[in-house]
Amino acid sequence: MIKVAMLSFWHVHAKDYAKQASEHPETEIVAVWDEIPERGRKEAEERGVRFYDSLDELLAQPDIDGVIVDTPTNMHRDVMVAAAKAGKHIFTEKVIAPTIKECNEIIQAVEASGVKLTVSLPRLNANYTLAVQQILQEELLGKVTLVRTRLSHNGGVPSERGPEGWLPAHFYNKEQCGGGAMIDLGCHPMYLARLFLGLPESVSANYGYVMGREVEDNAVSVLSYANGALAIVEAGFVNRFSPFVIEVHGTEGSLLYSTHDNKLLVRSSKLGEEAMKEWQVKEELPANKPSAFEQWVSHIRNGTTAEENIQLALDLTRLMEASNRSAQSGAAFKLSGLAE
Repeated sequence: MIKVAMLSFWHVHAKDYAKQASEHPETEIVAVWDEIPERGRKEAEERGVRFYDSLDELLAQPDIDGVIVDTPTNMHRDVMVAAAKAGKHIFTEKVIAPTIKECNEIIQAVEASGVKLTVSLPRLNANYTLAVQQILQEELLGKVTLVRTRLSHNGGVPSERGPEGWLPAHFYNKEQCGGGAMIDLGCHPMYLARLFLGLPESVSANYGYVMGREVEDNAVSVLSYANGALAIVEAGFVNRFSPFVIEVHGTEGSLLYSTHDNKLLVRSSKLGEEAMKEWQVKEELPANKPSAFEQWVSHIRNGTTAEENIQLALDLTRLMEASNRSAQSGAAFKLSGLAE
């Protein structure tokens, strides 16, 4: 049995990961630490496990094998470096850290200690993502010229769920989060754009502040590639019915996926005359991959490394840091300008 400690319940998904850890047959939650002791103590009492006021004391416990990190984003570097040095395996919410420099410090500590790190990038494991990858590998769209990915919700809009929206107030804290809609929700369409097109040369971002908070709640980043391709990444906290969308367009075809109907549509000159005339529904999608949490457990058990997951997570921070730098300056920002 892999014994796990929850490090903070700051993030909205912390309880989801706690549920996965409790329900997985090979993991057990045995301890909790939280930067807000009252919150952590309450969560520990509800689960009947030990609570630690001191992170160092928790990490010194020999019966704890791994940690689930859901602290404020600006604490990720210090918490994960400490966990790695203590020999604890790490599962964490995206992003790894707000800057690539901090990410590299975490990775160095992880590699030096030999612990297993996995980052929650859930849409990498979805059947529609795997289907899009398959279509691109078969080059059915020709040369890819444009990718558009969008994820938005109304978490920042006053509603029946709360006067400030249903997101917790600390999700509008720039210092803790490292940004707003783009770094939180935009992570998902961003890592998909990176998956489909690779890393761009530069990023141009524009942020909107619809509700007047210190972080953006309406955001677009445009990724520019040396071969002329573009990727458009959209995110927001101020849209009630906006569907999740993937569009990929190329010289020989296009594909569309949207949660408004959960259908993957393809139109391509490489699929015969019918597929040139009208959109074809891809009826059979691949099976979903195991969740990121299940992958983490497997890496611990088998002594393997989440190489692709970690690389995509590092590139995600590069793109988020570049987006923030571009939005701040009002100009395109080259990824080569990031401090590693």
